[in-house]
Amino acid sequence: MVDPDRVLVPTLGRPREDEALAYALETFPDAAITLLAVVTPLDAPLSEGGVLERSEDRSSQARSSAADLLESVAEPTATARVRVEAVEGRPGTIIPQYASDADIDHVVMYGHGTDTRGFVRRFLGRGVATTVVERTSRPVTVLE
Repeated sequence: MVDPDRVLVPTLGRPREDEALAYALETFPDAAITLLAVVTPLDAPLSEGGVLERSEDRSSQARSSAADLLESVAEPTATARVRVEAVEGRPGTIIPQYASDADIDHVVMYGHGTDTRGFVRRFLGRGVATTVVERTSRPVTVLE
């Protein structure tokens, strides 16, 4: 496998996403990395904190959180190859769409497990990582 030129690391504001960014920086040292802050729409049935306030600042807050995540993980020289973007949409839809539109070569993300079965799957629904893996035509690395 050829090393990717463009790597996408989505962030939903969840714990341990710093591990995905650190992994991408270390594993693909020559790749340009996009840290994609995904802002869940206000009408989503389950969103990042359960209750979302209507605010014009949600995208800028997500971008700021992603920048803080980058600062906590990366050395100053590594941050030069990381671009922070913020988009609004349902994560399972927007991440694969962004990967396709931006001609991303590889996606790296933290997942809460990709194998949900039976009652758990019916109760909680599908995980974002599972949906991204199924909907993305490029390789996806899911860290657990």
